[in-house]
Amino acid sequence: MVEFQKFTLENGLRVIIHEDSSTPMAAVNILYNVGARDESPEKTGFAHLFEHLMFSGSENVQDFDSYIQLAGGDCNAFTNNDVTNYYDLVPAENVETVLWLEADRMASLNINERSLEVQRKVVLEEFNETCLNIPYGDAWHRIAKEAFEIHPYRWPTIGLVPQHIAEAKLEDVSQFYQKYYCPNNAILVIAGNVKTEKILDDIKKYFGRISSYPLSERKLPEEPKQKTMKRQVYKTDVPLDAIYMAFHIEGRSHPDFYATDLISDILGSGESSRLYKTVKKKHHYFNNIDAYITGNMDPGLLIIEGKVDETEDVDKAEQAIWKELEELKENGISEKELQKYKNKAISALIFNECNILNRAMNLAFFEGVGDANMINSEMDAYKKVNTSDIQEMAKKILCQENCSVIIYQRENKKPIQK
Repeated sequence: MVEFQKFTLENGLRVIIHEDSSTPMAAVNILYNVGARDESPEKTGFAHLFEHLMFSGSENVQDFDSYIQLAGGDCNAFTNNDVTNYYDLVPAENVETVLWLEADRMASLNINERSLEVQRKVVLEEFNETCLNIPYGDAWHRIAKEAFEIHPYRWPTIGLVPQHIAEAKLEDVSQFYQKYYCPNNAILVIAGNVKTEKILDDIKKYFGRISSYPLSERKLPEEPKQKTMKRQVYKTDVPLDAIYMAFHIEGRSHPDFYATDLISDILGSGESSRLYKTVKKKHHYFNNIDAYITGNMDPGLLIIEGKVDETEDVDKAEQAIWKELEELKENGISEKELQKYKNKAISALIFNECNILNRAMNLAFFEGVGDANMINSEMDAYKKVNTSDIQEMAKKILCQENCSVIIYQRENKKPIQK
């Protein structure tokens, strides 16, 4: 049981404090309610760009990282489709330093032509390295484009095309900062060896002075139900043929999430998973195969991806996957097999919560989803899933009309020899 207290400052900043005297550390996590889904289709990649810009200095701090290091700590950040998250871990006696640093860059980030140009180059190089210059690097661009027609999940976090960041103007970046990086659009979590009354006073001292801004209502288009299979084949320079299958699923706060998550583990998590044992180990269609969910706040995807063995035919490999999916839909799962995956999921939750920083991030994330107390209800939610839930959910989502398939085929592929 993770105990915590919630507060809201006058400027709208939501604050969660979790005391844990068993650790000498304190974690500070700030989640901003802005991700790639909030971007304009003509100006994508801005949320990710801002993740970098937030380390470029502020009114009183020229180098954020160096101050954290001098305080004996570490810091980092991540961006996804839904949120941008900044986190710090320091000895508890230095937590006030982190509050000052985070408040300074929330209130007065140093945005200028020089900082923009430096971070622009970093982001564009990341785009090249991770998306353009490696095999399958553009896979998520292709999957998102095929699976989503109108929802902004149709572009990845890094952006739709590098030109959007290359052509970003200082005015555009400043407007993005003013619109989203304000206290009433953020969730601050402090977890660790702190006292609630004292740390709340410190939070008010540094964050209470920051002005809030009017927030516009998020009105994202609802993705229409997919009714027919979508399929694209790309012949390109890759070492092996590859298959990506994307199935639409419900969002993170939906009750169906837990059965869906377990299905992804049943199919493709680890060497005892069904796909690994059949299409890889038994029939040798694949060199590797995995299944996972995106875990988006809005309805997202369950992905099956595999690299086809060089001696195998990609169409036969794909049919082998469909055969295994039909097996789960028709015959379901035994109580023993399901319990194994429930145990795995519950163990992961328990081990995850052993880390004070993970607790802070999870509290912020669940509060962003809708209720921080979800951190305490997750275990029971997995326990309640039964074999009928798994079979019914498999029938609902693992069907061809709900699937988008992306195939990578090797150029100049040699004839298959066995």
